[in-house]
Amino acid sequence: MTLRPIRRALLSVSDKTGLIDFAKGLASHGTMLISTGGTAKALRDAGLKVSDVSEITKFPEMMDGRVKTLHPMVHGGLLSLRDKADHAEAMRLHEIEGIDLLVCNLYPFEATVARGAGFDETIENIDIGGPAMTRSAAKNHDWVTVVVDVQDYKAVLDEMAANNGATTQALRRTLAQKAFARTGAYDLAIAAWFAGQLAKSAS
Repeated sequence: MTLRPIRRALLSVSDKTGLIDFAKGLASHGTMLISTGGTAKALRDAGLKVSDVSEITKFPEMMDGRVKTLHPMVHGGLLSLRDKADHAEAMRLHEIEGIDLLVCNLYPFEATVARGAGFDETIENIDIGGPAMTRSAAKNHDWVTVVVDVQDYKAVLDEMAANNGATTQALRRTLAQKAFARTGAYDLAIAAWFAGQLAKSAS
């Protein structure tokens, strides 16, 4: 059973159900919280200490939030194999710190389509950074725990409580599968919507 401690967590969610209690649970284990935009504000409003992603990347959010997490400080922290010498050296050289937990639920694309939003608004609800981070974390599940469903908050906290702040490989693999299933379904929903738009324009 390979245990991986959760020392640094990146939380970036559109659905904030259960977020505060989960973040408090993480903080109780001494986990450093990193966040973006509205998620960071919600955590601070609840009295939690949180670092903005821009503090980690040394780069501001820009282009109406389209560019904020697409950065080596984020993806290097998610994708690095901590026990591989050249990865460890790259982290040292570029001052990249590992991210041990990613909590990310994506922009509500399906809900935006369901309520009949216009073309431009729907386009803006296509998440780019979220799926990229989710896939990075899921790929590197041997080191990183990834959560895309609020229903899994309890399982993570239960394992951390049982394992001195760490998660098991079994849980990380289960959560990685769910993460890839979510990003796959998300892309299918976008492709289906685009197909519908094209059909409308051709008629």
